[in-house]
Parts: sequence; structure tokens; C-alpha cells
Amino acid sequence: MAPSTEGISLKKNQKEAIGLLSIGTFLEYFDLMLYIHMAVLLNELFFPKTAPHTASLLTAFAFCSTFVFRPFGAFIFGWIGDNIGRKATISITTFLMAACCLMISILPTYAEIGITASVLITICRIVQGISSMGEIIGAELYVTETTKPPFQYTAVTLIAAFANLGTIFALLVASFITSFGINWRYAFGFGLVIAIVGGVARTRLRETPDFVDAKRRIKNKIKEFGGDPKSIDSSPIIQEKINKKTTLCLFFMDCGWPVAFYLTYFYCTDILRNSFHYTAAEVIQHNLIVAIVNFSERLLLSYLTYRIYPLTILKFKCLIFTSFMLIAPYLLNNIQSSYDVLLIQIFIITFGCTTLPAVPIIYKHLPVFKRFTCASFTYAFSSAAIYILTSLGLIYCTSLLGHYGILLIVIPITAAFMFGVLHFSYLDKTKSAYYHPSASPA
Repeated sequence: MAPSTEGISLKKNQKEAIGLLSIGTFLEYFDLMLYIHMAVLLNELFFPKTAPHTASLLTAFAFCSTFVFRPFGAFIFGWIGDNIGRKATISITTFLMAACCLMISILPTYAEIGITASVLITICRIVQGISSMGEIIGAELYVTETTKPPFQYTAVTLIAAFANLGTIFALLVASFITSFGINWRYAFGFGLVIAIVGGVARTRLRETPDFVDAKRRIKNKIKEFGGDPKSIDSSPIIQEKINKKTTLCLFFMDCGWPVAFYLTYFYCTDILRNSFHYTAAEVIQHNLIVAIVNFSERLLLSYLTYRIYPLTILKFKCLIFTSFMLIAPYLLNNIQSSYDVLLIQIFIITFGCTTLPAVPIIYKHLPVFKRFTCASFTYAFSSAAIYILTSLGLIYCTSLLGHYGILLIVIPITAAFMFGVLHFSYLDKTKSAYYHPSASPA
């Protein structure tokens, strides 16, 4: 069966929406990642100085606080996204991110107000984490529901690439601030301006056709049979249930990226600091190289999705990542220089398990009016659970088994990820609604 050529080109309004969302995601992730990559400096300012082991726990806590309350945000933004619209969530999250940047830029340090500073900075990180969750899911859903394959896969992957670009610019600003001894507060003042610019840009977005048309079709059907359009909430389409196995598999797949991210930017960073005595500025400059590679990998993925089926890419990446991680502990035990650490980081961040570029395929298997809630909750709960498991678990696993403790976390996560990929591959084979590059028209 020849695929439809409907998605072979993009309309002007679709290109504009993708551009606005890409810029907005870049700006949001600049704000989110600014603190994460300056944590080596800021944690010393907002948390009490303690013994090395306790300091590791505080660092893990500061990191996890960004993600641990995301499931609550998923319920809030999921309801807004599925009942009011995709556009509303994007506007609200932009406002929250701007407010947090303002708060951080004027917040007194631990030396000035004591533990109150620790509490307030943690609250800001929680709100930033919640708002970034609504942002990325909202942007991915918006593009999924306004474009068609094959550009759909490319466009959603580009959204993630621009999130990486936000990380790069956050690292550039952090590197500039730390290298020249500039007051770190200026960085978050700049982040406030960035968030406001992103919010203004997004006022041009329209609601997604999938969301609007679904409600319109239901209302028309109700009128056709002489019913009350106000009874839309009792419609079978509105009440369509989420498949539990599909949701569980999405959760398994969402668990992959947090592990790769933490190993790359935190576990390996600790090695740089403890074994090679890197300063905060040197760590930031080192991680900037990793972020640039990650951005380049996302750009390559966005190109490959036009040639190779996204689920095939995921299977390949998962197999490569699993094979590498089996020998990673040995490599970490025999590193000779920071260059060796850099190569390990690059390999992990390049082949780490992630739902990209198959996000649109996954989302299409979720009910339209529960899609935002389901996608945001699995994303939020998985990142909260896995970041806590990874950051705290690695402290104890590696204290007992050294670097081989990594395998106690990586092996189950990658196995579950592959199970999820195989499940969505099966679902996709039973439906003919998706574009497959191998069947592209001449």
C-alpha cells in the first residue's frame, strides 16, 4: 500500500509554528539548564558546606528537586492541555519559567539568610522543573498534531535539538560568567529576558487541529442525532480509555534518557572534579563540548528520520548503548586523562536510550483527549523516579561495587526500554496510518 504524500511538504503556518516552538523550547531549556550546569558553583552558595559524602547527597537532592514534583505538574498541565488546549499550557509554562529566573536572580545566599536560602532555591528549581515538563510535552504534541510524516518525525526531533541548543547557550553563559568572575546573578537576569521573549513569540501560535477538530467532529455527530452538544463530555471519544500496557511501555521508554543524562553530566563530572581536580569553570567548559556533540547528534537524527524509520533507529541505538555500558566500568577504572572521560561522555550522550525520534509514533497511539495527560505524566513520573534512583542509587552502588555499580541501574533500564520499543513496533505494524521511509514514493 503506497503511503500518502500529504506530509511531503509543509504549509507556511506549519513552518511558522515549528519555528516558534523551536525558539520557545530553546529559550525554556536555556533557563532550566542554566542552574543545572552552574550547580557546581551555585550549590556552594545556597547549601551549607559539609563532608564530601554529605555534599554528594545534597548535590543529588538539589538535582532531584527539579524533577521530583513533576508528576503533580503533569496532572495540572495534563488537565489544561486536554481540556483547554495545547497552546494554553505553553503560555503558562513560559510565565512560570520567567518568574523563577527573576526569583533566583535576586535570592540571598546561604551566608546571608541561612537555610531559608536552601529552601527558596529548591522551590524555584521545583517550579522550573514542572514548567519545563509542560513545555517540552506541549511543544512535541503541538508539532505531532499539526504535521504529518515524514516531516513530523524530523520536526519533533528538531524541537529536541533546540532544547539541546538551549543547553549549549546556558553552558556558554555559565562559562563566560565563571571564567571572567562576573556576578552569577546577571546570568539569571538574562534568563528572565529570554523567557519573556519566548512568551511574546508564542502568542502567534494557534490551537492544534487534532484537538480542535476532534471536539468539532464530536459536536457535529451529537447534533446530527438530535442530541445536546453540551453532552460532549459523555462522548465515547472523550471517555476513551488509555491502554495500560501502552502507557507502561511509554513509561519504560521515558526512563532511558534520565540515566544517560545523569551519567554524562553528573557522574562523569564527579570524576573530573575528584580525579583531575577540575574547577567549576573547567567542568562547565568540558561539558560544553559534550553538549555541542549532543546537539549535532540530534540534528543528524532529524535528517535520518527522513530516510530510516524512527523505531528502527531506537532499536539500533539501544543495542549499541547496552553493549558499550557493559564495558564502561572497565574503561572508567582505567582512565588516564580527562580526554578519556570526554570520550565516554560523548558515547553515552550519543547512543543513550531516548524516545526520539519516534515520539510522534508513540503519541499517535494515545487517545487525543487524554494524550497530554498520559504523555506528560509518564514523562514526569519516569524522570522523577529515575533521577532519584540514579543520583542516590549510584552513590551507594558505586561505594560497594565501584564503577561496576552502574550496571545495577543501566541493565534493567535498557531491557525495559527495548521492551517498550518492541511493543510500539508491534502496534505500528497493526496499523497502516504511519509513513515508512522504505515505502516512500518515487
